[in-house]
Amino acid sequence: MTRLGFLLDSDSCIGCHACTVACKSEHDVPLGVNRTWVKYIETGTFPNVNRHFSVMRCNHCDDAPCITICPTGALFRAANGVVDFDDSNCIGCKGCMNACPYDAIYINPATNTANKCNFCNHRIEQGLEPSCVVVCPTHAIKVADLDDPNDETTRIIARSDTAVRAPEQQTLPKVYYRGADQASLDPLRTAIASDGMIWADTTPQHPTAQPDGHGVVARTAYTTAHQMTWKAKVSSYLVTKAVAAGVMAVAGLLALLGHGDSQAAVGVMPPVVAGIFLAITGGLLVGDLRRPERFYYLLTRGNRRSWLVKGAWVLGAFAAVCAAWFVAGATGSAGALAGLAVPAVLLAAATAGYTAFLFGQCEGRDLWQTPLLLPTLLAQAAVAGGAAYSLADLAMEIPAVPAVRWTMLGGLLAAGVLIGAEVTSQGTSHVEAAVTAMTRGRYARRFWAGGIVLGLLLPAVLTAAALAAGTGPALPALAGLAALAGMWFYEDSFVRAGQSVPLS
Repeated sequence: MTRLGFLLDSDSCIGCHACTVACKSEHDVPLGVNRTWVKYIETGTFPNVNRHFSVMRCNHCDDAPCITICPTGALFRAANGVVDFDDSNCIGCKGCMNACPYDAIYINPATNTANKCNFCNHRIEQGLEPSCVVVCPTHAIKVADLDDPNDETTRIIARSDTAVRAPEQQTLPKVYYRGADQASLDPLRTAIASDGMIWADTTPQHPTAQPDGHGVVARTAYTTAHQMTWKAKVSSYLVTKAVAAGVMAVAGLLALLGHGDSQAAVGVMPPVVAGIFLAITGGLLVGDLRRPERFYYLLTRGNRRSWLVKGAWVLGAFAAVCAAWFVAGATGSAGALAGLAVPAVLLAAATAGYTAFLFGQCEGRDLWQTPLLLPTLLAQAAVAGGAAYSLADLAMEIPAVPAVRWTMLGGLLAAGVLIGAEVTSQGTSHVEAAVTAMTRGRYARRFWAGGIVLGLLLPAVLTAAALAAGTGPALPALAGLAALAGMWFYEDSFVRAGQSVPLS
């Protein structure tokens, strides 16, 4: 058995970038992206300053989260232990980029598929060394057969004081560093000074400071930019999915309470609204793919371990129940609605909540690993369902109006408590950095003004006032609009802040 890895000797590296250039030449890597790159950091203060070089790349992890999340098997493990990829299977979902704790994966702008270091496996198969190993002038890059105790490089790893990047992620990386300053391996221990870097301008993806300067012991002098992968479409999908799930969950509860004979408000309106928002959800998901014409690979080449695939199954099953509900509602079959109520509520909960497990597979983003994400998504679905019914109350007669309003208010209160617990609890340094970006950094306005004030406080006050005074539908409808708009601002701050922490 062969299990290949790298030894990167930072003591020997001179920062010449020959490995980067050779890699680009070997694989026709376009400008602006890299499979391998050299990071420079500087320690000390003038005149006692040292510069350290570390080569960054895919770690070919034994427990690779990118393989698990990849919905189509485009990322796979070769027989020699290398994590390789197949362009012809990739749909460009970018899930692997957030799953990787090492910033090793990029979207190739020429093919719109995910690429990364693949150990020059085409050369390995011909008995050749990777191109970066061949060109390194100081032999700072070495290949190791980690399953061969007699392999010279493996013996060096065994007897030397080596380190790996992000060991706390437990991905079992197979790239070992000898002589590397720990600050070069932990991106939260370095920061970019306000005057930028030596050969590149400071960009929004390169934070110039970490939260309160905590743990910063060195200056990043040179590195590469890594673009944020999931943005407004993912934030919007979380809201549209919550509306679809929420309105059907409330309809299911009304049917269980004996209001299935309300044909318009319970039998017809909910599946129509859910169907519309499910269609928008699907459009957002497909539109966010870099190869949208391959979206059907999720079904024909699906990786059953990926929650992108499981989520597609959940959405499909939920759509089927919505269709059955519409038929039962349109024919006025209250008994059929009562029979569909439990499956509808359960699939609505699954639709609202599966994203927590999908985000959980994004192991590079610690903020998204929170156990509070699932109950938060369910609370938001309750809010969205109550909001949809409160808006519908303007145009049709809604049964059990107080129950609908209490559902929205309860969801708002639960979401507020859960979000408050999330931003005040202690976590890893990555979590603290992301929470700081969300609550005090570049996303603070959309979090506080949009997510909290507009999305939670205002609708809670309006809904409580409507319940207390027994007013008509105007206040709850306004509350529903505010809640949905604020939900988007919160989701956008959460999605972006989770990706704001540097990983390399």
